[in-house]
Amino acid sequence: MARDVTEENIQARVRAVLLMAVANKSGYILLNTSNKSEAAVGYGTLYGDMAGGLSIIGDVYKTDVYKLAGYINRNKEIIPSNIINKAPSAELRPGQFDTDSLPEYKILDSILYQYIELQKPVSYIISSGYDEVLVEKVLKMINSNEYKRYQAPPVLRISSKAFGAGRRMPLVAKY
Repeated sequence: MARDVTEENIQARVRAVLLMAVANKSGYILLNTSNKSEAAVGYGTLYGDMAGGLSIIGDVYKTDVYKLAGYINRNKEIIPSNIINKAPSAELRPGQFDTDSLPEYKILDSILYQYIELQKPVSYIISSGYDEVLVEKVLKMINSNEYKRYQAPPVLRISSKAFGAGRRMPLVAKY
């Protein structure tokens, strides 16, 4: 069979097993690194990069994660600049970038914010100047990935509509 996302997910899951083992051995809790943008559209591997006991940035959009990184580095480089400056990627295969299957995060986060926090309907988001096909694709990704969010660790809530207890949706629904 040809290689596909299956092999990529194995890599993410093996990494999670190793990180969880180190955390357990050291008496620590593994922190989940998924942000709100990734969680919204299902851009994470169950039992892989979604693993952890607590999601500390699970209610922070990807564009805001970059702003936080810049703030942390305001006086000296704590987070390596090459991590901040490189194009977003799951890095599960050579030449992979998030924009291969997602819009730029500035656009994605704006659509997500209007739909999740502001609870705006599709028609409103489209009338705000976003491409109808793109909006429908993003909302389908949100709605079809609820099952992953049910299995994610608890999220530290900072917004009015965090995933988990802040925004419960039916696990099985027809959209």
